[in-house]
Amino acid sequence: MRLLILLVAFLPIFASVEFPEYAFPDSDYVWQHHNHEELKKVLDDTAAKCPDITRIYSPGQSVEKRELWTIEISDKPGQHELGEPEFKYVGNMHGNEVVGRELLLVFIPFICEEYLNGNEAIVWLVENTRIHIMPTMNPDGYAIGRKEFDETGRNQWVNGRANANGIDLNRDFPDLDTVEFENPENNNHISMALNKIGHQLQPETKVMMRWIDENPFVVSANLHGGDLVANYPYDSSFDGKVHYQKSPDDAIFRELAMAYSTVHAHMSDPDRESCDTTSDDEFENGITNGADWYPVPGGMQDYNYLSSNCFEITLELGCDKFPQASELQGYWKDNLPALLNYMAMVHVGIKGVVVDSNGEGIANAVISVKTVVLDRNDKIEDVIPIEHDVTTAAMGDYWRLLVPGPYMVTASAEGYKSTEKPCWVDDDSTATICNFALADGNDLPNF
Repeated sequence: MRLLILLVAFLPIFASVEFPEYAFPDSDYVWQHHNHEELKKVLDDTAAKCPDITRIYSPGQSVEKRELWTIEISDKPGQHELGEPEFKYVGNMHGNEVVGRELLLVFIPFICEEYLNGNEAIVWLVENTRIHIMPTMNPDGYAIGRKEFDETGRNQWVNGRANANGIDLNRDFPDLDTVEFENPENNNHISMALNKIGHQLQPETKVMMRWIDENPFVVSANLHGGDLVANYPYDSSFDGKVHYQKSPDDAIFRELAMAYSTVHAHMSDPDRESCDTTSDDEFENGITNGADWYPVPGGMQDYNYLSSNCFEITLELGCDKFPQASELQGYWKDNLPALLNYMAMVHVGIKGVVVDSNGEGIANAVISVKTVVLDRNDKIEDVIPIEHDVTTAAMGDYWRLLVPGPYMVTASAEGYKSTEKPCWVDDDSTATICNFALADGNDLPNF
């Protein structure tokens, strides 16, 4: 069955909840493009209005020392709660692709406002998710693109795309795809020494790598512009050519992408006008495998997947990278339901805690999953490993996105006896709880 879950029907608690159609912001709201200082003010104003559920921080700076301001929204901001998944939205990686940046600067106060209004769906999300939102990853590139926009009333296709050093940040990450393609058994939590990367990483890239490494993110989206499609891994192909490059988690990635595209007002419409009239690209259901569109080595999307537990997709939010401010309201209406629906996907699959015999959480325990194939009599016909593991966070908790169905799940950790158990993922509820208690295995003989 389809995993696509509309937020208003995501949980029994949501069944009676209806969002007022585009009730936010107020009708007299002035739509605008925000410079770096104005961006920070939106975050500050939101934190002042919702101090109990927000925290503003910066994981680092750009080339020109602008802070990569981020806001955390949670019922216990500043701390990871046991069993609570962490989610992130990142905007404006390419400085002249501004729709995501501006949508997030409306989305942030929207979450605050609806929380204060007692909207049950938003309250549930805030109380059960640690949300991180970075409106701009490339403030220097934005300043370049904004300068041209202010002077001419438009922005060329590439001006401001790169950072202040002229580097495309979505080609700057360690190329973990190549490492994986050369060693297929090594398909997750890949790390590369800096001297093996082959080029000097940009400051923004280093900040993001550290941020990804230090937080147990589960789901993420990277907001771009220039087309209208939800793009999922792999973003690069083994031979550098255009063709479908399936990841071990292709099934759930397709559902993640459709959780956005099919709720967006136009993204999955087969009759919508193409952004590129010279291209034959047709995006069925409004989604595409990245390598099947065009290969992107060194991209942030695949880096998330191959270096950490985080499943990230790339959202192309429209043909015009730098639209007029008067057009932003239309983008908001088109994207709000999808932004919410995609965020809710952090709560699907399985989750649990891995503890030792004393009940203490085991950090960095490995969670391995096998898909159980049943015959028509519900007897096990086959068991197929999903060749991509996740690991537990510091408190021993983990989250594993999966499409509905039966699985065999194994928890293992150095010095402990591995444990395997069946776990079933339903299609009408939050993540199935699948906890593990591992016995000490230090007395086992070494073979």
